Amino acid sequence: MLHIFLEQRLQDAVRSILPDADISRVLVRPATDTKFGDYQSNALMSLAKERKMNPRQLATDVKAKLDVSEWCDKVEIAGAGFLNFTLKLSAIGQALSGAARGEHLFFQKTTKPRTVVVDFSSPNIAKPMHVGHIRSTILGDSLARILRLLGHRVVTDNHIGDWGTQFGKLLVGWKKHLDKAALEKDPIGEMERLYKLVNAACEQDPAVLDEARQELVNLQSGDETNLGIWREMIALSETQFERVYKRLGIKFDCTYGESFYNPMLKGVVEDLRSAGLAKESDGAIAILSDGKLPPKEDPFLVQRDGEWLANPAIIQKDDGGFNYATTDLATLQFRMEGGTWGAKPDEIIYVTDGRQQLHFRQIFRAFRNWHPEIDVKLAHVWFGSILGEDNKPFKTRSGETVKLEGLLDEAEERALKIVSEKNKELTEQTRLEIARVVGLGSIKYFDLSQNRQSDYVFSWDKMLSLQGNTAPYLQYAYTRVRSIFRKGELQDVGSTGGDISLDALEELALAKHLLNFGLVLEAVAEDYRPNFLCTYLYELSGHFARFYENCPVLKSEGAQRTARLALCEVTAKVLKQGLEVLGIEVTETM
Repeated sequence: MLHIFLEQRLQDAVRSILPDADISRVLVRPATDTKFGDYQSNALMSLAKERKMNPRQLATDVKAKLDVSEWCDKVEIAGAGFLNFTLKLSAIGQALSGAARGEHLFFQKTTKPRTVVVDFSSPNIAKPMHVGHIRSTILGDSLARILRLLGHRVVTDNHIGDWGTQFGKLLVGWKKHLDKAALEKDPIGEMERLYKLVNAACEQDPAVLDEARQELVNLQSGDETNLGIWREMIALSETQFERVYKRLGIKFDCTYGESFYNPMLKGVVEDLRSAGLAKESDGAIAILSDGKLPPKEDPFLVQRDGEWLANPAIIQKDDGGFNYATTDLATLQFRMEGGTWGAKPDEIIYVTDGRQQLHFRQIFRAFRNWHPEIDVKLAHVWFGSILGEDNKPFKTRSGETVKLEGLLDEAEERALKIVSEKNKELTEQTRLEIARVVGLGSIKYFDLSQNRQSDYVFSWDKMLSLQGNTAPYLQYAYTRVRSIFRKGELQDVGSTGGDISLDALEELALAKHLLNFGLVLEAVAEDYRPNFLCTYLYELSGHFARFYENCPVLKSEGAQRTARLALCEVTAKVLKQGLEVLGIEVTETM
């Protein structure tokens, strides 16, 4: 909160000297080195450079107009024009006291809410959700939660794969080889078996492939029998999806499959052709480079042997069929018309793996050319792969893709074993609940704590460890804080009035770290990187551990006891809120 007040005053001071300045770029951030102060701003240097002014003189002029005396002991100019702010202890105490009373949690909801569509998860019908769905599902959910917390209007959309060539093969399998008992017992497993069976047959026998193609044509032409089977496949698959999402605590506002956009695809191609953006290419309809971008930035060009060659985006195949590019352009147009939620998005976030980078670069560029009048931020939030300990894609010992439900089951089983060893006195029901919270939280946190653009090695031992940057460590830190109130038989101290004094160095370090919670949330929302929040929460737990070791809480007295209890309470609140927006639960005991 304090950085917001400092930022507003700094922006006012800049505006009084440079009325035409873009003050949205005048930001206050935590100091990179605390020996210079608590917060700093380097915005004046770039403003001065643009106007060919002396940056230090501009900083001097701005400082003369800047009044932050109620929060700062001093404001100093450093280097070529840095402004360094050193906070008053009383200001830190006031902020902490306000958080303890529930007035804020070091962040403000935005005064300029945006409508943001977050497109994530996107499993395929008739296939089990597997380990490859973890990153998109968990990352997309956490971004949606953080944006909502900051006051934005978020629409989550699960763009499921419910159309395409695989259904021809599935229809052949369903009609010829279906085991109804197996379907009733394990619908996804049976549909997966049918697909593998017919797919292998297609590779061996062209007649089977022709049969599958004909079944697909019949489906796309509206054959009632095939449509009925297709709808049953969708219903069975959605039951599995909902079971997984419920376990993970994930909900979607919309679930529009690829089939939803089918009626729009022909119109998309016609529009793009009439606008001169798509042309015939080797019998297909494709979007080609318009030559307006430098080759290195042009997604419709590729460099081979030192030469730039065409890299078209096909939107209608030579057999008349459409593809992902056509569907994604139709989806974009539908969303920009307000979808079914009735508001045009200001931002659309696509959460997929890194292999789709070129695809989305082409889609975004094509849409910009198609609708130059539309102002929307388009972001492809891509991520790396999950690897096994052999540094190859994570598989089962038999070489099969790891199924998501099985992975979640194993996480809970492993967590239960640890909980049962450490807390044998707990009831079975309590141990099962703690195992659920810790097991699922461990998988989520281990994924979110990574740099999303990097591959990472899946490790049960690391993710379930009670040491290091893990969910169990943070969940245990939360229960440790809450145990102070149980031991002291205390209620929360939110009703405590007055400002809080901070005497010990460990108290001050913890309080200053708490101040930056809102800044971290904003950074995550801006860069789509939940690992920033994971690092912050891990560091917060470290600050609390040092505080707890050096500053007796229940044995202290008077104002000091009140201050330390407030630090404990606010730390617990921030830990709980931080984990909650990562989709992770906490328990009162572990």
